[in-house]
Amino acid sequence: MNYLVTVLADKQQAQEAHSVLCQNGITEEQITILGAGYQSADEFGLIDPNQQAGKGAKKLAYGLIPFGFVAGYVFNVLTGIHLFSVTNSLAEHIIGGVLGAASGLLGAIIVGGGVGLTVGSGDALTYRNRLNAGKYIVVTKGTDDVIRQATKLLRQFDPEYIQGYTEPVTA
Repeated sequence: MNYLVTVLADKQQAQEAHSVLCQNGITEEQITILGAGYQSADEFGLIDPNQQAGKGAKKLAYGLIPFGFVAGYVFNVLTGIHLFSVTNSLAEHIIGGVLGAASGLLGAIIVGGGVGLTVGSGDALTYRNRLNAGKYIVVTKGTDDVIRQATKLLRQFDPEYIQGYTEPVTA
């Protein structure tokens, strides 16, 4: 399935675009309007970037926390640093490991969360930002011919942004 995502300035333009598409043979089922008074980004199924960031951080934490513990433990063994005068060597090494694990967690949150927030959501974040700014998005789905026809029809509205997507084939 192919999609054409068009960002328009206001509700009137979105309604006019919808009418023009329908008048030219594109069915109601192939057209979706996102914005105030229509579907929201969540209802349509746009990825929530915060959710993607959480998934990225969690996935990275599974590797970095154990690695950080081992690295902190080994670092303390090799350097022989005494953090507290009342603890023995084994306790010092374990404290070093815990500090290393905490560093791993922090790295997972910053790197995994930051990358998930900026990259993991693809274009969904920019579309959500445009919806939050009061813009309207007209999504047209269909065959290549339908998308080509819709592109020609929607260009007359001087859209802020127009982008085509092809749904990946899963086997």
